[in-house]
Amino acid sequence: MNNIFKALNDATRREILEMLKERDMTAGEIAEQFSISKPSISHHLDILKRADLVYSEKKGQFVYYSINTSIVEDLLQWVINLKSSKS
Repeated sequence: MNNIFKALNDATRREILEMLKERDMTAGEIAEQFSISKPSISHHLDILKRADLVYSEKKGQFVYYSINTSIVEDLLQWVINLKSSKS
């Protein structure tokens, strides 16, 4: 769970997740949307992968990234349970 919160603590990573919510994208396509270096985007993607927030899949010569909706659902359920335990 700590990896998830660490990953979500950064605005760039949250923006990447918003983009992946719309469609699967390559690292290059993601990098085109930011004014930071490609290695920095790769670092952000690695953190998101370690937190299980994104998947990567090689298709031909490209690696496509997609959002892992099941981990997002688990996180939301955890937050809901946290709130309901206070009632």
